[in-house]
Amino acid sequence: MTGSVFIIGAGPGIGAAVARRFARENRPIALLARRHETLEAVRSSVLSQVAIATVAADCSDERSLRRGLDTAVAEVGPPEVVIYNAAVIRPDRIGELTMSRILKTWAVDVGGAAIAGSHLIPTMVDNGGGSFLITGGMPTPKFDYVTLSLGKLGVRTLARILDAEFATQGLHVASVTISDVVAPGGRYDPDIIAEHYWSLHVQPAESWDLEVVI
Repeated sequence: MTGSVFIIGAGPGIGAAVARRFARENRPIALLARRHETLEAVRSSVLSQVAIATVAADCSDERSLRRGLDTAVAEVGPPEVVIYNAAVIRPDRIGELTMSRILKTWAVDVGGAAIAGSHLIPTMVDNGGGSFLITGGMPTPKFDYVTLSLGKLGVRTLARILDAEFATQGLHVASVTISDVVAPGGRYDPDIIAEHYWSLHVQPAESWDLEVVI
């Protein structure tokens, strides 16, 4: 298969690096993020002749996300690879939290991934499968990043749920769990991390990993 690649939560770090990596394989790419300026910055960083669609969508808003995914399908075709990279990354502690903040963060970190899966996976399976890859993190929960710790645990669990249901139908579901701050240079350089997404996608089915911890 040589279908398109959807990067949901396409920011200047991991999202841009993953776009560059898959563009090297001549895959058409759909970039989804909330802000047009973010999308344009990521697109300009790819420097490739592949088709790149930019779609503004809010992962915390089901209608916006589903509409954005449909737009992406219309522009670059149904995906062979979906990478869910959206997250709310900000410090917070238990005494600072409100219910609305918890729910808003959970909607982005976990709800958007679940909706993207429900919207795209049936077509992916019908087309022969592919890869649904989720950016994880926080392998050890942190008291000063409460909502992020909860969200990353949530998407890790979601990956296992999707794997249990769809692995036998040709869909490789996995999470890339990042243990520290992403920054250029060193182990957590975005371009180095992006290689893990590509490696997961091309793994033979008999040796699929469910999680890679960096």
